[in-house]
Amino acid sequence: MKQIIFIFMAILLATGMATAQGKAVISADETSHDFGQIKEADGKVSTTFVIKNTGDAPLVVTRVIASCGCTTPEWIKEPIAPGQTGNIKITYDPKGRPGTFAKTISVYSNGKTGSYILTIRGEVD
Repeated sequence: MKQIIFIFMAILLATGMATAQGKAVISADETSHDFGQIKEADGKVSTTFVIKNTGDAPLVVTRVIASCGCTTPEWIKEPIAPGQTGNIKITYDPKGRPGTFAKTISVYSNGKTGSYILTIRGEVD
């Protein structure tokens, strides 16, 4: 009987320790940006998404992947503390791409299983 109680107590202790470790959670007030009408001759355009860690452990952005080579992401490499924010800058190159566009940016981190999706759109004259 003492062995069963000991094992039960060990399981409870281990479970409590696992849940006490916390988790990072990625979020953003804005996940989409519309550049509207842009001119190809004016060159590249950029926007910055502000991501927030709404969890209770540091958020680490491990990689950011754009859906096409015309879109270049730059992101924070340092961990984002709980309650703090970090930036992801997205630059779109309209050269040789007249017409409407919609691009997705996949953000991978320890704050979500799978990717967190950001989008940009607009129209190139």
